Amino acid sequence: MMRRRETPASSRHSKVLIIGSGPAGYTAAIYASRSALNPLLIEGPQPGGQLTITTEVENWPGDMTVQGPDLMVRMGNHARHVGAEVISDYIVDVDLSKRPFQATGDMGDRYTADSLIIATGANARWLGLESEARYRGQGVSACATCDGYFFRNKRCAVVGGGNTAVEDALHLANFASEVYLIHRRDALRADKTNQARLFANPKVKTIWNAQVTEVKGDGGKVTGVELADMRTGERSILDIDGLFIAIGHDPATSLFRGQLAMDDEGYITVTPGATATSVPGVFAAGDVQDKHFRQAVVSAGMGCMAALEAEHFLSGSAAVANQVSHENTAA
Repeated sequence: MMRRRETPASSRHSKVLIIGSGPAGYTAAIYASRSALNPLLIEGPQPGGQLTITTEVENWPGDMTVQGPDLMVRMGNHARHVGAEVISDYIVDVDLSKRPFQATGDMGDRYTADSLIIATGANARWLGLESEARYRGQGVSACATCDGYFFRNKRCAVVGGGNTAVEDALHLANFASEVYLIHRRDALRADKTNQARLFANPKVKTIWNAQVTEVKGDGGKVTGVELADMRTGERSILDIDGLFIAIGHDPATSLFRGQLAMDDEGYITVTPGATATSVPGVFAAGDVQDKHFRQAVVSAGMGCMAALEAEHFLSGSAAVANQVSHENTAA
């Protein structure tokens, strides 16, 4: 439901409209601006994306370490500096059935565009515990690849039973002294090859039929988790320094269902090696289409690709329009 506003809704048109303000969205805005496309970027409900809820980032090229929120502020400022207009709004409805494409903001403002870049990202699934939310960024994470390095020679646990959970546990075993894989059932969903690697790793121990019921901490960092046995209900404490949640991600693509091709998990389908979607002129970059890597640097690269592809698309559309105009004049 849209909020009420006292001023009349506005209508804006742009050559390129970018929905989303994570690494993919901001990078797309930078490249589209440098191509003189005057893009509009709609920040969305979480300006800066998932990096705004992380702490140290040590795998962003050129920065030995940088705070996630600071990095996103810098990217947003860069986009504005080169000419992108960044708008504090979030989109509640889109129409991709015709060009110009149309998008409606939360308070009724309408945006039309000749091309659209979708960079709305994905959201990690969490356990839903109050204590889990309290310690996010202080030992609780949803990205082992991003944060595993901080747990060298420490004890970690991963929650989940699929390929992501197993791969996260194996990745953490490169750094941690001990890794526990906590699964609420007595069998994993991960493929057999990953399971074989997991069971062969002496650093990884599996805790079956268990559910995390509380994250323990000292107010500043995680010190352990409370576990409940799914069969008996018995409670126990596992002493750990880091907890990684690996129960899946949900791409933020509900706006586009029924209008763009998607896979069974709701990720937008794109041309292999590109960002073009099933609708000409619409491009998808970052975690909305990438369920494998989910890294800021990968998303930024896709944002660059999407902007360059949008420029190419618009150039082709202009050429066709000029040819038709010339033919009509000649006739």
